[in-house]
Amino acid sequence: MDKIDMSNPSMVSTSHDVEESWDDEFQQLVQTFPKDKSFTGMNLYFFQGFWCPSIVLKAVISCQKHFQAFDSDIIIATLPKCGTTWLKALTFSTLYRNQFARENNPLLTYNPHSLVRFIDYDFYFNDTCPDLENCTLYQPRLFSIHLPYASLPTSIKNSNCKIVYLCRNPMDTLISFWSFFSRLRGEGFEPVSLDGAFEMFCQGINEFGPFFDHVSGYWRASQEKSSKILFLQYEDLKEDITSHLKKLAMFLGVPFTEEEEKQGVVEEIAKICSFENMKDLEVNKKGVQTFGYPQETFLGKIKTYEIPREAFFRKAKVGDWSNYLTPSMVVRLEKLIQEKLENSGLTFKLFSKTSNDITSTE
Repeated sequence: MDKIDMSNPSMVSTSHDVEESWDDEFQQLVQTFPKDKSFTGMNLYFFQGFWCPSIVLKAVISCQKHFQAFDSDIIIATLPKCGTTWLKALTFSTLYRNQFARENNPLLTYNPHSLVRFIDYDFYFNDTCPDLENCTLYQPRLFSIHLPYASLPTSIKNSNCKIVYLCRNPMDTLISFWSFFSRLRGEGFEPVSLDGAFEMFCQGINEFGPFFDHVSGYWRASQEKSSKILFLQYEDLKEDITSHLKKLAMFLGVPFTEEEEKQGVVEEIAKICSFENMKDLEVNKKGVQTFGYPQETFLGKIKTYEIPREAFFRKAKVGDWSNYLTPSMVVRLEKLIQEKLENSGLTFKLFSKTSNDITSTE
């Protein structure tokens, strides 16, 4: 695979069902997994304690078996719709800031998902053993992944590579998840009601869920390995992006110098990566972002999974859930938070303390 594909994505279609591309051994293995359908319309398999989208399961297993992490690697880990796009932009701009001119930040012309690729979705879907020696344009290598901590490739957990994890409060995560995927559901799929999505989310049946297992897995690991895993919360970044950018840079081993701080580099990165700025960039207003995995359709066929880039920038508000969830839903989720995270030390902020909510990307 080329270092990094920054060209405009093009539709690539295939005419065979995704099941037919699986070898016999994998096909037999899949039959042993519990199966359900997410409220997004995707088939899910319960694999290693989480719900894995069927379309990426084989890539996940290949990734687990073959991905070799470098000690210098940086891995961005998130659940979908917990701030992935924002964290990619912030980490990319911070980590590589001395490898390009300040006025030529690639984020001005490329979507963050083009600059920071998913290990499984983008590299392992079509290739069991891709050559990742020099797969990124900049060094050190920077990747993204949605897998729970327990299911990460062994080389990631056992190496000295660093993991940056970003979580978001479950109420806003649910609404962002439901809004995002409702918009993307294919032709022939009936929209899922918020009631239906809420029930499945509470049961943990969503891509890479259950939510609380995903979050608590990285939380516990970060408490045990603080030098390896930086655990961030979306709401904290919203309240004080400057101090958290400094914390991120320090963790990555590229702390901001006194001179950079005097020159306003930290604030400049925060501004470039802000919701308002990124949403207004031409590259994020038009076109589609193509990922290296297919999307099932109502006919059972597959095609390259494309997402309109503008879909990655919705509201980016803390507390937007209050415009959607009923009082009974809120009570149930609050009970779940207490039950699932009791005595863990992890808490969620459900509302923003600032008056300016729209400062980040989803």
